[in-house]
Amino acid sequence: MSAIAPPPAKPLTAYRPFWAKRFGPAPFLPMSRREMDALGWDSCDIIVVTGDAYVDHPSFGMAVIGRTLEAQGFRVGIIAQPDWQSAEPFKALGKPNLFFGVTAGNMDSMINRYTADHKIRSDDAYTPGDVGGKRPDRACLVYSQRCKEAWNDVPIVLGGIEASLRRIAHYDYWQDKVRRSILVDSKADLLLYGNAERAIIEISHRLARREPVAQITDVRGTAFMVREPMPGWSEIDSTEVDRPGRIDQHINPYQTTSEQAEAQGQTCAKEDGAAPPAAEIVVAMPTSRRVVMPARERTVIRLPTYEQVKSDAVLYAHANRVLHLETNPGNARALVQRHGERDVWINPPPIPLATAEMDHVFDLPYARSPHPAYADETGGHDGATKIPAWEMIRFSVNIMRGCFGGCTFCSITEHEGRIIQSRSEDSIIREIEDIRDKVKGFTGVISDLGGPTANMWRIGCKSSEIEAACRKPSCVYPGICPNLNTDHGPLVKLYRRARALRGVKKILIGSGLRYDLAVQSPEYVKELVTHHVGGYLKIAPEHTEGGPLSKMMKPGIGSYERFKKMFEQYSAEAGKKQYLIPYFIAAHPGTSDEDMMNLAIWLKKNGFKADQVQTFYPSPMATATAMYHTNLNPLKGISRNPERAERVDIVRGERRRRLHKAFLRWHDPNNWPLLRDALKAMGRADLIGNGKLHLIPTYQPSTDGGYQSARRKNSTPAPAKPSARRGAMLTQHTGLPPRETGTPPRRKPR
Repeated sequence: MSAIAPPPAKPLTAYRPFWAKRFGPAPFLPMSRREMDALGWDSCDIIVVTGDAYVDHPSFGMAVIGRTLEAQGFRVGIIAQPDWQSAEPFKALGKPNLFFGVTAGNMDSMINRYTADHKIRSDDAYTPGDVGGKRPDRACLVYSQRCKEAWNDVPIVLGGIEASLRRIAHYDYWQDKVRRSILVDSKADLLLYGNAERAIIEISHRLARREPVAQITDVRGTAFMVREPMPGWSEIDSTEVDRPGRIDQHINPYQTTSEQAEAQGQTCAKEDGAAPPAAEIVVAMPTSRRVVMPARERTVIRLPTYEQVKSDAVLYAHANRVLHLETNPGNARALVQRHGERDVWINPPPIPLATAEMDHVFDLPYARSPHPAYADETGGHDGATKIPAWEMIRFSVNIMRGCFGGCTFCSITEHEGRIIQSRSEDSIIREIEDIRDKVKGFTGVISDLGGPTANMWRIGCKSSEIEAACRKPSCVYPGICPNLNTDHGPLVKLYRRARALRGVKKILIGSGLRYDLAVQSPEYVKELVTHHVGGYLKIAPEHTEGGPLSKMMKPGIGSYERFKKMFEQYSAEAGKKQYLIPYFIAAHPGTSDEDMMNLAIWLKKNGFKADQVQTFYPSPMATATAMYHTNLNPLKGISRNPERAERVDIVRGERRRRLHKAFLRWHDPNNWPLLRDALKAMGRADLIGNGKLHLIPTYQPSTDGGYQSARRKNSTPAPAKPSARRGAMLTQHTGLPPRETGTPPRRKPR
């Protein structure tokens, strides 16, 4: 038995250009009719509406999609951060000939606007002047509505991370309920999830050929609404778990093909190197019947309906598990979920871009600067210093996409997938040279060569056949898969070539580092520590205790200790004083109060005083969010039998969430009263005292700088002194919330 590999994807550059290719590339994609007139355009073929300021740079979604479509010959306009109070701003560029592309921007609009404690942020790093409130809540819904009001007969195509994470019925943290697919509420015609270059190009050419949008139902990486079952598809019913009363065991949608074969004393042909099977897959069942499964590429799994999952936690967790098992483009099946009288149909994920296609996307003629319109608003010479997100990535280079880590609180798997898509070394070097020669203010320092994870470039499965058949959620948990190539040699070679370029003084690595992967290559760690750390390196062990780590799918703290030992050894050999800055999560599902206490003890023992604290933020569709909503662990399988289902301790309520954050900031006197009460209630008053082995002191600072007894009533703690070592976060945007601090959020955009 085997997964059927998807058909080869049509290369991005294989399409016949649209007739408007004759106009050539624009200096900037136009944001006004005046710019369109200067380009000689009478209309736009496609208009992209975005919640971010328009920065013409490959780290910004609207620029990537716009330039990609421009290379296909389409005339693309940008409406950035429009006033959504009326439809008039959505008419600024006239009626698009083909469609509106709608995105909330590089961040989910709700995570961008609210903290994990539901407090409104006053800033927005993707807006000129760092001003908050320039995009509406649930921006995709609002923008789609205004586009329909402006031109009712123009198709609407949703994209970006907000749409990706809401393509199915999902738990909404801000309303504390399960919401419908965003397709239902937005009334959009198509939804594109993940990195959408391949899908958006095909859709654009088909619409240009006057194909009705309702007939475009076969593009991978898309979702749409249908009233009737799709002809030619075979359906697997996965609307229930533990069906009582059945004589025959029902087909288990959780099982991989290998597990199905092993249950029958057979082997998986794909993984064992045997000849590929016919299109039909036959699964032998433990009864006298034989269940014949149709070809995977024409199979759809029917999930529980929206009406079911919104009121049944078991079915919600079940649907979430099935969705995450259908994320590998090599073997994923289509999904369908009923919403009222219509179905939300989700095609399998897009085929990842090949290296040549990645190079094509990143080599497009980006201006590498904010649109000139922002210079007038902010007074800057090019507007660059007034958009914080642009300032952060101004001198950085994105070298890859995707992540096979599978962390349950992260949204990369749902959005980008776990197969690494890497650029070529030559393309990366060309971008560094472009920064050196064209970007104003360059001083010789490249702030990052990275991506969602800095050290996954060119790393992947040793076998394309095994990769196509695999259904594991992670390649590195609970341990590194033996089929994973962990060779960091090409990355070391890239680092050496890049820092040898004329005019380049320093290349830093600012993206998150997968340290359990890095320790497999001591040569890489030595290269990194010796040449590419600017004093501090930020990594994310997230916790020290096995309970929460198993729910996060993160390695044990032993992996961190091994990396720390290597880091310190190579720093000493290089004659440098350098430090690791570890990040930890408070209030993650599966975390007990004792777990946080033990983490606090570890932090004090190792001399860490956390300055930036991340509280778990349930982002739509993440596995950890399913745990938070249902109290169940989808990683272990779902059952209505309490003996077979694993329940998860969930940190809810303001007081308990504050307590977990307080343990992370054990050194802050403002937290000591709360921690004293908690430690006494936990029977750990032995941790309260004034010795080195105690976690917090007995006495509380007074407002005049002295000390008073912690037992005295109405004591007023002094404000905590801020750390002098606070630094901006340098992580690729993944849909995760920012680290919770008292400072504005800083996200590195994609």
